[in-house]
Amino acid sequence: MKVVCVGHSTFDTTLPMDFYPTENLKYRISNHIECGGGPASNGAYLLAKWGMDTSLFSAVGDDYYGHQIIDEFRNVGASIDGIEVHSDYMTPSSYIIANRSKGSRTVITSKGEPIRRLRHNGEVKADLILIDGEHPETALEVLKFNPEAISVLDAGRLTDDTRRLGKLVTYVVCSKVFAEDFADKKIDVTDMDSLIYCYEKLKAYFQNNIVITLEDKGSFTKLDDYQILPSVKVQAVDSTGAGDIFHGAFTYFIGNGYSLRDTIHYASITSAISVTRVGARISIPELKEVLEYDELI
Repeated sequence: MKVVCVGHSTFDTTLPMDFYPTENLKYRISNHIECGGGPASNGAYLLAKWGMDTSLFSAVGDDYYGHQIIDEFRNVGASIDGIEVHSDYMTPSSYIIANRSKGSRTVITSKGEPIRRLRHNGEVKADLILIDGEHPETALEVLKFNPEAISVLDAGRLTDDTRRLGKLVTYVVCSKVFAEDFADKKIDVTDMDSLIYCYEKLKAYFQNNIVITLEDKGSFTKLDDYQILPSVKVQAVDSTGAGDIFHGAFTYFIGNGYSLRDTIHYASITSAISVTRVGARISIPELKEVLEYDELI
C-alpha cells in the first residue's frame, strides 16, 4: 500500500520542566530534546516507522533544521523525494515547554509565509493519503489524482483550505476547537446534544465520515449510534504531538482494514503511550507495543 502525506514540517525543541516558568526569571534544565515535527509530518514518520511505503510532500529550508528533518525521514525508511529544500525559506521551528507535572505543553512556533503549492507534481499514485491543510494546492492535486484512495484530513484549524479539502477526503478527523468553530457552538462533553449538534453540522457540510477528537476525553463519532469512545488513561508527562500521532495511527489502522471503532481505539492507545514520554516524534511507540497493549493492562 502506497501512502502519501502532504503537510507541515517543523523542527521541535522541547524543554522538559516540572512546572510552568514564571515570567522574568532564569531557569536551567539538564537536557532538551530536538526532533522534527508537524501534523502530517509526524503522521508520515509513524507510518514509515510502522513499515508502510510512505512519501512525505513538504517544504523545509536549506538550513540545519531542514537537513535534520530530511535525515530523520531517510533513517526511518520514508521517501524523501517529495521534501523540497527552498533556499529562500526558513524551516519553521517550534519551542515547547513541557510541564511534566501536568502533562501539558506550551508551544511557540516561528513560521514564515506558507507555501501553497510545492514544485513537485501532485499527480502521484497513492492508496492512502494523510493531509493537514498545509500546501493546500498540492494536497488538492494528490486527492483529485487518487479519487479511490482512503484519505484522512487532520483538521486542527478551521480555514478556507480545510473547508475545501475536507469535502474531498474519506475521513475528517477534527479537533474539538475545529468542530466548535465550524458549528459556532461550544462543546460540553457532558452534554451529548452539543456533540451531536456539532457532528451533524460537520456531516451535512462535508458529507463523509466525521470524528471529533476530545483530547483526554476520547473521540466522538457515529457508529450504530452516537458515541464517545473513551481515551486510554495514563499518567501524561508531555502531550506534544499527541494529536499528530493519533492521526497517523488512525490513518494506519483505517487503511489496513480495521473497523472505525477499532481504528479509534488503537489510535487512542498509540497517542496515550506517546504522552508518557517527552518529545513528539521520538515518543512514537512500536506497532507491536500498540497491538499488545490491551493484553498487558
